[in-house]
Amino acid sequence: MTAIRQLAYQPPQESGVPVETMSFAKLRRLNRGMTERGDFHVLAVVRRGHGRVSVDFASCPLAARSVVWIRPGVVHRWDDLGDLAGDLVLFVPTAPAAPGSRELAAGPGASACWTAPAAQWPLINAALGHLRSEAGAAPQARTGELLGLVLSALLLRLAPPSADSESGQGLFRRFRIAVEEDFRVRHDVASYARKLGYAPRTLTRAVRAATGRSCKDYLCERLVLEAKRLLVHDRLSAARCGQRLGFPDAANFSAFFLRQTGVRPGQWQSENLTGRD
Repeated sequence: MTAIRQLAYQPPQESGVPVETMSFAKLRRLNRGMTERGDFHVLAVVRRGHGRVSVDFASCPLAARSVVWIRPGVVHRWDDLGDLAGDLVLFVPTAPAAPGSRELAAGPGASACWTAPAAQWPLINAALGHLRSEAGAAPQARTGELLGLVLSALLLRLAPPSADSESGQGLFRRFRIAVEEDFRVRHDVASYARKLGYAPRTLTRAVRAATGRSCKDYLCERLVLEAKRLLVHDRLSAARCGQRLGFPDAANFSAFFLRQTGVRPGQWQSENLTGRD
């Protein structure tokens, strides 16, 4: 049986700093093609070459100027490192020093793959170069605070496209955080509206403006993603999965999963476990 490799952040050379940089060449030496889940962020920036990474059941092709942000707890696998060249930055959620970048890292935003704008590319490379230099400095000259400041500059340059669209939409950000805290026990939009102190209609407008989806769609997609993780990566039965996600019984969970995906959870699990054992 293929297990998920659980990774905990280990500071480089026991230095205690919360940020580490590495190249794709080093990743190729370390990679075993395993499915992994870490308790830290992985930010990958591709300068050239082609490859592919799988992040939570989505396969992302990689090429020049590709950016991948894998957040803590997200299941991923480097499917094809090919001839990729570029940088990877590993860091803990509290590493960024500037408030805006720390909010980006600590929030429950989705992991993503995107292409950095050409106009930003020289500035991104400059920020990466600065971070590499600081991370590679002698231990006595390297501090977590300084690395955190340089990391903050990089994150703000690399902020995924959705970050700009959410700017100033505090209600959606609060809803997103509330969903991450409570989706295993709260399945109805009205309860989130009450928790946040707004009418359901007001909350729905804010979520639709930020995402193009209704509150219910957003919540259902989050539940389905967690169900898929539990079914495939934790290999729970449909009954145990439904119980973990707060459904009253297995039949209720099975009906929900069927509505959302078009297949029953047991069938989806069997199809997606094929080739993993």
